This record gives sequence, C-alpha cells and structure tokens, in this order.
Amino acid sequence: MGPEIAELARTAGTTMVTLMAGQAWESAREGLVSLWQRFQPDRAEAVGGELEATREDLLLAHRTGDADTESELTAEWQARVRRLLVARPEVADELRRILAELSPQPAQAPSVVEVRLRAEVSGSGRVYQAGRDQHITER
Repeated sequence: MGPEIAELARTAGTTMVTLMAGQAWESAREGLVSLWQRFQPDRAEAVGGELEATREDLLLAHRTGDADTESELTAEWQARVRRLLVARPEVADELRRILAELSPQPAQAPSVVEVRLRAEVSGSGRVYQAGRDQHITER
C-alpha cells in the first residue's frame, strides 16, 4: 500500500466521521454506500448499517462528552476504507470525487464596504447610527 492510498483512507475516514454529526450526513452516507455498491456489492448493505451504528455511537459520545470515541470511530473507518482501497485500487478516483463533492467550498472573502456615518445633534435630540443591523428598544 502506497502513501497516497494511506492518506486517501485517512482523509475519507476522517471526513465521514466528521460529517456524521452534521447536515451533510445523508449525502455522505449515500456516497460511501454507493461506492461499496459499485465495487463490493455484497458488502454495501452491511456498510450502510455500520455507518448508521457509527453515527449513533458518535452522537451519543458528543452528548456525553466522550472525546475518545470520535478518534476510535475515525480510526475504524480509516481502516475500512484502506482495506477497500487495497482490495480495489480503482476505487480511489471515485472516492476522491465523492470527497470533493462533500467538502465544503471555501467561503469567498466578504466584499469590503466602507461606511461613513456623520451626525449632528442639538438640544435633546437623539442619533442612532449603525453600519449594519440595529435594534433599538426604548421604554
């Protein structure tokens, strides 16, 4: 097994476990199960169940503050993906494509807007200024 395969397996395992607790979970699960479906169809259903079980373990660990479990689950999925890549090296390109689809795109730098505010008040007047949202509650 080459270092590229090992790194791809580490990235895939880490990405999958990270996404299990987020909104992209369904897409991540579908992507990984489809990968097994294409390259090891006899294992695809079991992998889907194992992903669900891992997700339940991860969510429980998050609720109870168990930091070690996430590391263990990540290592477990890294090993599973590595074994798949060793058995079927042609999986690598498809796995890279799935990971690219799941990885969030870097946010574009916000455009800079210059705001200049100037106010003059006399007497008992009031001025409220904001360069963005402002909520005022007077009683």
